[in-house]
Amino acid sequence: MSVAQAPVLGPDATIGILGGGQLGRMLALAAARLGLKCHVFCPEPLSPAFDVVRRVTEADYADTSALDRFADDVDVVTYEFENVPAETATFLAARKPVLPDPAVLASTQDRLVEKRFVEKLGIGTARFVAVDSPADLAAALDQVGRPAILKTRRFGYDGKGQTAIRNGSDHAGAWREIGAQPAILEAFVPFEREVSVVAARGHDGRIECFDVTENEHRDHILKVSRAPAAVTPAVAQEATRIAERIAEAFAYVGVLAVEMFVVKDGGGHAVLVNEIAPRVHNSGHWTIDGASVSQFEQHIRAIAGWPLATPVRHGRVEMTNLIGAEVDDYRNLLSQPGTAVHLYGKAGVRPGRKMGHVTRIFEGD
Repeated sequence: MSVAQAPVLGPDATIGILGGGQLGRMLALAAARLGLKCHVFCPEPLSPAFDVVRRVTEADYADTSALDRFADDVDVVTYEFENVPAETATFLAARKPVLPDPAVLASTQDRLVEKRFVEKLGIGTARFVAVDSPADLAAALDQVGRPAILKTRRFGYDGKGQTAIRNGSDHAGAWREIGAQPAILEAFVPFEREVSVVAARGHDGRIECFDVTENEHRDHILKVSRAPAAVTPAVAQEATRIAERIAEAFAYVGVLAVEMFVVKDGGGHAVLVNEIAPRVHNSGHWTIDGASVSQFEQHIRAIAGWPLATPVRHGRVEMTNLIGAEVDDYRNLLSQPGTAVHLYGKAGVRPGRKMGHVTRIFEGD
């Protein structure tokens, strides 16, 4: 069903969420604050969102009978991560409104399609070339040069599905490392900093953006986000303009995040798009405690057809992910003044797994 057919929900409505991870959990908590109920559909048992919702369907995303029952119980459907099969979203869209549109999900699941979409909008990205074989990769390296980053076209996140190709390294080995599957080769970007913009767009086309956020990654996983980013007003304005342009071009409804590189450009700076996430985003977690409205509430408002809020940031904010065994320090973190601790209720601690986050707010702008 199209956005035009999507109803404005009442406070007693039920939102269906595809995916049961921590993002689904935080979406459900935001919905509950507004009086809305949630039903989570997810194939993984003991998922974090299961603990905080009215109803759960634990079934495979290809189980059409389970999907039919799920659709009968909800008023609108959304998703918490972009690797939900686009076919699942399309199947549900014939029964209930799915927001954001499944076409957006399909586009952003393929890095090549996504990059071409951004390029068509006249927005800068790293140079990229499609790669479907070792021979393609050799030719692409001649065009792009080294160092370069080889990325699978689909199902990559937190550094998974990508590898660097440096001077002297074996490109055939890199091809095998990503599983010998369709990919893109991107030129290495000598960025000054990584930033993101989390934007919300409503049924009516209104867009509200949170402050540009600066992100620090460790081992390809987001570790720290700081708002506002240490960029010039001109860079912040351009980054926000890019996010708004993408949301408009998609006719998007909900929250999306645009990850970008800030690079030197002559005497100033330029902004290049790295990736689009058609969902609430880790770099926006600071908004739960650090702004007058969270990214999760904005998403719920948008898909419910409710008015968006204008976000107001509370001072300088820093969000730190608790990765793997770092979560074991929760008692010490809870005792620190001015620290908000969020634990995701995950059943097992593993290296590289996001187990929670902490947010600190400092005085000043």
